[in-house]
Amino acid sequence: MDLTVVAYIVYLLISVVLTVWVARTLSRNGRIFLADVLKGDEKLAEAVNHLLVVGFYLVNFGFVALYLRQDGTIDTVRHLVEGLSVKTGVVLLVLGVMHLGNVFVLGRIRRRGTPEREQRPPVPPQAWAPPAARM
Repeated sequence: MDLTVVAYIVYLLISVVLTVWVARTLSRNGRIFLADVLKGDEKLAEAVNHLLVVGFYLVNFGFVALYLRQDGTIDTVRHLVEGLSVKTGVVLLVLGVMHLGNVFVLGRIRRRGTPEREQRPPVPPQAWAPPAARM
């Protein structure tokens, strides 16, 4: 078997395993954050979490597929390892950027909803009081 084919297979295995692991980790640990962002609506948080995971898979698997092609030939094991490290590093960077993008957007949504929570008085006003006279 040609070393280029071996590189393709190893690259796909590493990329798929990393993408699935990151997506599951983010999904599992992001539920609480999403519930807070969405003001305690657990059902909506679960739906948004699922949609984010599907989008995460689509974008990352699409990138992995587009980045599969190897420009040069792989003649030695050294070239194989070097090529795999570059490709895996780029996939990890894309996964990290996707994660940071999600956290940034959700943080903005959360911050936008925070002033509404803080501006409401804890109890409704009981009566109106006229301003005090100046002395």
